[in-house]
Amino acid sequence: MNQKKTYTYKDAGVDINAGNDLVEAIKPAAASTKRPGCTSALGGFGALFDLKAAGYKDPILVSGTDGVGTKLKVAIESGKHDTVGIDLVAMCVNDLIVQGAEPLFFLDYFATGHLSVEAGRAIIEGIAEGCRQAGAALIGGETAEMPGMYRDGDYDLAGFCVGAVERDNILTGENVSEGDILLGLASSGVHSNGFSLVRRLVEDSGLGYNDPCPFDAGKDFGTALLEPTKIYVKSTLAALKAGYIKAISHITGGGFVENIPRILPDDVAAHVDANGWTLPPVFDWLREAGNLEPLEMAKTFNCGIGLVVIVKANGVDETQKIFEQFGETVYSLGQVVQRSADEPATVVTGTAGSWGYDAPWQAVSAK
Repeated sequence: MNQKKTYTYKDAGVDINAGNDLVEAIKPAAASTKRPGCTSALGGFGALFDLKAAGYKDPILVSGTDGVGTKLKVAIESGKHDTVGIDLVAMCVNDLIVQGAEPLFFLDYFATGHLSVEAGRAIIEGIAEGCRQAGAALIGGETAEMPGMYRDGDYDLAGFCVGAVERDNILTGENVSEGDILLGLASSGVHSNGFSLVRRLVEDSGLGYNDPCPFDAGKDFGTALLEPTKIYVKSTLAALKAGYIKAISHITGGGFVENIPRILPDDVAAHVDANGWTLPPVFDWLREAGNLEPLEMAKTFNCGIGLVVIVKANGVDETQKIFEQFGETVYSLGQVVQRSADEPATVVTGTAGSWGYDAPWQAVSAK
């Protein structure tokens, strides 16, 4: 007589024990991010946060969610998983800080076809490191093992962050006016946007991620491209206290020219002089490898600038000093001008030689 097979969840590709092992493995990393306001431990059905205990009197909550995009493919193909968690946090908290909000807590979503505790721990320890850099607590998350949805070794990450700002301190950009000055904070590299193009250019170059990097002799290609997104939270919170900052733009999806208009009133424009900084080597390689026109560069990549800060003219020196005290490299980019009816909101101009282009050039926003 034939006996009917007894199935387990593991037979379908899901190992609950591996999930439990991962939760235990990451508890120290999560605990290292604890901050005032945390009232619950990792592992509950929901996580609690006490705004009063965090020191807020009349707070407005600010939330954001994001992912790492196809930069994850570089990590997967390189076998380097320890920095993409920083990217995940950075993409969320940098969106919060530009509105004046302090990131308070962070939750992650990690989905994979087959759970590797080793890779999972590296990823989530990276998330914890990003949270420490941002001063946010890692108070929860979800790990999903989904065979059939992802190939072995593949995974995806998403993050969700909540911050707070006192009602009177919200940055909206509505008071930006003619004569204000644009400062740029240097990026750490490509950050986490434009990687579909990056990966295409790497593929067409014939190089592999384990080959020597063509623009940084001390690293392999994958490590150089995986340089994590810079987190600007602590430096920006300090600079905001001086009271000179009117608006901040995170240079993320849409690149350099399409993010600045998001913080400008309709009656002004941002005029940027590309001679104010040198295109970092990674972008110079991308420009040459793809024969990229200036506008394509400026609407795809951050081009070496991670945040654009609009400052009152009389507060430029003080604001720059504070940022530099926190280790930021600060560039003078240009100024805010009165905008004519048919003028784009952002105009970037460069002379021959700027960003490596032979002739004078201009890149403008669509708006």
